[in-house]
Amino acid sequence: MIGKATVAILLVVETWDVAVVGGGPAGLSAAHAAARAGARTVVLEKATHPRYKTCGGGLIGTSLAAVADRIDVPADDRVGRATFTCDGRREFTRRHDGLLTMVRREEFDHALRKAAADAGAEVRERVTVRGLHESAGHVEVRLASGTPMRARAVVGADGSSGITARHVGVRYTQVDLGLEVELPIPPAQQARWRGRLLLDWGPIPGSYAWVFPKGDRLTVGVIASRGQGEETKGYLRRFVERLGLSGIEPVHDSGHLTRCRADDSPLRQGRVVVAGDAAGLLEPWTREGISFALRSGELAGAAAAAGDLGAYPVAVQETLAPEMHAGRRLLAAFAKHPGTFHTVLATPVGWHLFKRFCAGEPALVDAVRRRGVRAALSALGG
Repeated sequence: MIGKATVAILLVVETWDVAVVGGGPAGLSAAHAAARAGARTVVLEKATHPRYKTCGGGLIGTSLAAVADRIDVPADDRVGRATFTCDGRREFTRRHDGLLTMVRREEFDHALRKAAADAGAEVRERVTVRGLHESAGHVEVRLASGTPMRARAVVGADGSSGITARHVGVRYTQVDLGLEVELPIPPAQQARWRGRLLLDWGPIPGSYAWVFPKGDRLTVGVIASRGQGEETKGYLRRFVERLGLSGIEPVHDSGHLTRCRADDSPLRQGRVVVAGDAAGLLEPWTREGISFALRSGELAGAAAAAGDLGAYPVAVQETLAPEMHAGRRLLAAFAKHPGTFHTVLATPVGWHLFKRFCAGEPALVDAVRRRGVRAALSALGG
């Protein structure tokens, strides 16, 4: 027989000011912002840190600025040389200190986790969220364990295929397939690639490939629009062979889909907001998403802590949407004329824009606002 005391214990429901679903850069940024603002905050992450994540791991200046007051970035390399090719041809190299900071996502996310916990957030791992339901001024969070939990606000940061994106009703207009291998390399190869990245504009419309140095490893990957899986696999295989790396057994061999939101897609449903990949927030041309995750997570966490969730979509529209709009226009033209982009990038003006983008300046937004650039993009199909 169950006594009254036992029944009382069973009916106790954990209540939080802010519950964050997902423990990546967006979720941990939201948790850090909410906890720092004084909100009782919990992070619910289904995996365990540190964990591998398919991602190039190149941090631009925007990302570095977003975490400057939180962590010492665990850099594996700092890039000062960039080599560009167009489907393996027309190679050129440019130099500039501080283009990108290279990190391994397992180390970067683990540092963000510690920062969120130090700010006062409780980070729970191996916790799976099965559903969300709003009731009586709270969000009921249904866990796989059956433990009852509710929160005044929920920040969804569990990826574009996660439960929070479905709950909010996020719609995507661009879906891409990224394939990546992490290759352990011997000292001679490490010396060759140290401080140097390579970008190759690919044969599939809108595609490109990269080589990012990370100490004793290289991250080699390609990305192209979904629906061309075999072509994308073939592009990666040929790219690795061209680099003379095909005989190396990968430490990781993985793939993922990136999804970019429609302009009018919701970011909020009642007391639930979504950030980062769950919101489809990334730059459409380069598919750079870490800076969007960090910034949108911080905006979402601050809004949730303040009890003003309506401010979050407004802030995203003002700060992040212009970059996404510029990226869409550039991608449309790039998909049709990658060789022209390659030629422009080799010019002083093109290289200056690339350096500004890497530094975290609004280079793409500024470029597409120029009348001459808009006319050129329209002529190229963008």
